[in-house]
Amino acid sequence: MASGREADVYALGGGVVLRRYRDGGDAAPEAAVMKYAAGLGYPVPRVYRADGPEIEMERLDGPTMAGAYLSGELLPEAAAGIMADLLGRLHALPGRAGAGSIVHLDLHPDNIVLTPGGPVVIDWRNAGDGDPDFDTALTALILAQVAIGSIDHEIGADAGAMLSHLLRLVPGDPLAQLDNVVAFRAGQWTMSAEEVADLPRAAALVRESA
Repeated sequence: MASGREADVYALGGGVVLRRYRDGGDAAPEAAVMKYAAGLGYPVPRVYRADGPEIEMERLDGPTMAGAYLSGELLPEAAAGIMADLLGRLHALPGRAGAGSIVHLDLHPDNIVLTPGGPVVIDWRNAGDGDPDFDTALTALILAQVAIGSIDHEIGADAGAMLSHLLRLVPGDPLAQLDNVVAFRAGQWTMSAEEVADLPRAAALVRESA
């Protein structure tokens, strides 16, 4: 029913979907952090099974936040408010190792589903324990990449308006870890050479917007 840079998603029926990573790997760590966050009241899909590169989860009803924005249901300020709220709530969850917080490391409009019960965050493969400012800076950098056209997405330059609103709403210091986030992003295998080359320009937009 869907394909991304790393995985394919299949509808199994009965309100269940299967996500399978094309590069193999182990979905168990992802499932573990999802279950931990869910146990503390954070909005994540219910996990039914994790086995090797496969994870079976609750199927969510509703558009992604990106889809809702493109259909005119959300303004940039409202979209930024949802992201800021989700980041703030996530970073209030203590890290499992006793330091830092839970971080998602890929929280953006395509990974938020607007269900009848409220926004739910999906795609937890990169999630774990970490620095909340790092997580916030990564969300900001991804929005900036879309805004400058480095990442081809229908939201386009409107992501810049989301970014400006987001940086006024999030707690912490979104710039504190920005240089480290740029290095992290450059090392992600899903990034093309062109996207990596544009990272300094995207980081400059984050600083300007802040």
